[in-house]
Amino acid sequence: MTAHRAQWKGHLKVGELSCAVGLYTAASTSERISFHMLNVKTGNRLKREFIDSDTEEVVEHDSQVKGFDTGNGDYVMIDPEEVAAVVPDADKMLQAEAFIPHEKVDDIYFDKPYYLVPTNDEDQDAFASIRDAVVKTKATAIARTVLFRRVRTVLIRPHGRGLIATMLNFDYEVRSSKEAFKNVAKVKVEGEMLDLARHIIETKKGEFDPAKTDDRYETALAALVKAKSEGKTLPKPKPIKVSKPNDLLNALRESAGMDKGSSKKPKAANANSKKKAASTAKKPKAGAKTAHKKAS
Repeated sequence: MTAHRAQWKGHLKVGELSCAVGLYTAASTSERISFHMLNVKTGNRLKREFIDSDTEEVVEHDSQVKGFDTGNGDYVMIDPEEVAAVVPDADKMLQAEAFIPHEKVDDIYFDKPYYLVPTNDEDQDAFASIRDAVVKTKATAIARTVLFRRVRTVLIRPHGRGLIATMLNFDYEVRSSKEAFKNVAKVKVEGEMLDLARHIIETKKGEFDPAKTDDRYETALAALVKAKSEGKTLPKPKPIKVSKPNDLLNALRESAGMDKGSSKKPKAANANSKKKAASTAKKPKAGAKTAHKKAS
């Protein structure tokens, strides 16, 4: 992890076993294209200034202070020293408090993942012992420490040769799902509609490949920047045709590959027939030449 700077360094402690570790950002948006604000007349970069809302005068950095809105436009001023005084004492110890099954933690509480890596050679054995023990017991560690001024709870689980420490949201930060779903009607789907939906799901089963989750917006921005820098114009994108099915049942039929006028239920996929077809396809006919294409 020498290419990136550790966001935090301390010790991971499980019982009486401890090792020096560092937290490294696992997901970052730093590689995304970013823009600066410019003066359209001069092309020069703009600088940000803080303006007093009443006097409309520029307020210098030394005269700026944080404030909390108590309502009706009244504010309580908080000095930087006062903010620093309420920050919890940091002992730099990421201590495992409990071990639980990973599925027992609702992933809605997951905030940001970090790679947890040993920071010196002397602690490699201790780190490996903790990692391997977590792997064999299929457990996930719940640990707490001061991270970024707050006491944060993290979920520690094995990942390859290291560990992943996922910072968890506080309970007050997670909004109630009951409130979000209160207007969702209770509908019981039966008959052909349910059969069609199941059939579609069965035929669409696959595996998740992160490499295929392309960021089309980022790609389009990169193409735009390249074209502008080379003095070229981009071709106009083709309009996307959005289908408008008459009703839900027709939409399901079309998705299942059935004729609009057909009311026959889809046949369930036969795993044995697929295996037989696959084994037959593997046997080339006599005299036929098999062409092998290299995957790109």
